Amino acid sequence: MDNNDTHGGAIRRIVIVGGGTAGWMAAAPLAQRLARHPTQPCEVILVESPEIGTIGVGEATLPTIRIYNEALGLDFADFISKTQASFKLGIEFKDWGHVGNRFFHAFGDFGPALAGVDAHHHWLRLAQAFANMPDMENWSMPSVMARHGKFIPPSGETPGLTDAYSYGFHFDASLYAGYLRDYAVARGARRIEGMIVDVEQHPESGFVTAVKLRDGRRVEGDLFIDCSGFRGLLIEGALKAGYEDWSAYLPCNSAQAVPCASVPQLTPYTRSTAKEAGWLWRIPLQHRTGNGHVYSNGFTSDERARSVLLEGLDGAALDEPRQLRFVTGRRRKSWVKNVVAIGLSAGFVEPLESTSINLIEIAVRKLLELFPDRDCSPALADEFNRVMGMRYESVRDFIVLHYKLTRRDDSEFWRYCANMAVPDALRHQIELFRETGRVAIVDRGGFAEPSFVAMMMGLGVVPKRYDPLADRVDIRAVHGHFAELRDLIARAVARLPDHGAYVAGQAAAGVSSLAAA
Repeated sequence: MDNNDTHGGAIRRIVIVGGGTAGWMAAAPLAQRLARHPTQPCEVILVESPEIGTIGVGEATLPTIRIYNEALGLDFADFISKTQASFKLGIEFKDWGHVGNRFFHAFGDFGPALAGVDAHHHWLRLAQAFANMPDMENWSMPSVMARHGKFIPPSGETPGLTDAYSYGFHFDASLYAGYLRDYAVARGARRIEGMIVDVEQHPESGFVTAVKLRDGRRVEGDLFIDCSGFRGLLIEGALKAGYEDWSAYLPCNSAQAVPCASVPQLTPYTRSTAKEAGWLWRIPLQHRTGNGHVYSNGFTSDERARSVLLEGLDGAALDEPRQLRFVTGRRRKSWVKNVVAIGLSAGFVEPLESTSINLIEIAVRKLLELFPDRDCSPALADEFNRVMGMRYESVRDFIVLHYKLTRRDDSEFWRYCANMAVPDALRHQIELFRETGRVAIVDRGGFAEPSFVAMMMGLGVVPKRYDPLADRVDIRAVHGHFAELRDLIARAVARLPDHGAYVAGQAAAGVSSLAAA
């Protein structure tokens, strides 16, 4: 293989540096599409070391993971069984906004538009006209399902009122990585075990030509994918891409994670509970519950954070808490020369809205859309960096919103969050909603209007006005329409199976299909 030729010609070997979720999520579709191509096969090699641990905690996802899984042709029940997965209808937020606050960010809307006006505007109008209006979450099918611990996937290609929702998963990230590893290897990917000690570059172009392992082996490649985690072995260590630090907006820089024993009711949602210097996550899997405490060590001690985490468990701890450190932000460029960073090597935004795996999905999909020749045209890299930069920033702003809109003043941490400056785009989004009830969507591929409505109203931002076009509909008809919607949802949810029972059925089906195979 002539690694001095960096001009033109098809990519013949892709080297993925690092395993874990990001590495194997990159390897699986690349192996599927390229490794055994009949006329132009491309080697897919993944290099990982057992000496380097992965984050590997219980992971929650956005609904987009289903698109990724379906593109690979993964069997639904087999996936549920192999990864100890449960279903996720959204996130329950507790003590955000103020202590005692509780609201739900669901994967769905608040009912269909009426006379071309979105549902939340009608709710605002009704709330002004009628005392004791029921909470808007009663118009949200997934919110009511979550409240009652029910789950079934939506049915039909054209969703009706009671199946206009989506869902993601909770799963064991280590099991998911192993599942994708087996998938990739079965389709021609090759795994090399070893510790990388050096990175070789072409003396003129600066392209990475090979990675050298501690035992002396060299692994050459045309295209390198950096999935080496926070350290960014290639993108930063070799190519000095630079890092944009977002700590001023997102002051949390530490986390501790610990699994605990499951409780009898398997909840179909993630829970986030705000604490004095950060927040706790709770992710229910079939075999255990994943827990963590994300916090700023500038506002609390590691010892205190550990106590808060352990006190918040709803089952017996199954291990000692594991300490993690991070700096929120992103590489200034995720694609430099012939290196593409995916996952933690590209950037990190705390997992408050389960965006980590989604950012991997987007990067892998965009790499396949912009797949280069051996010369790795800078124009392709520029487009990849534009898209990924916009996506990271839109995720950042949505997470910052959670902190900025707090009314908590019970700790130094929350006072800092309430008073901190925020990016201009987010400031505009907040003010527009506060004044008019409208949502400005900056990134059409990111969080949609119902998510912003759920978060801002959940955190206590009640718009001063609603869409004046709502007044064109007779208010009694509006009241009757949404009362009927609420009752329809309540009756539909009452008939649904318990989430735990549904998961058990899928897991059993997965085991049965495996035995049959």
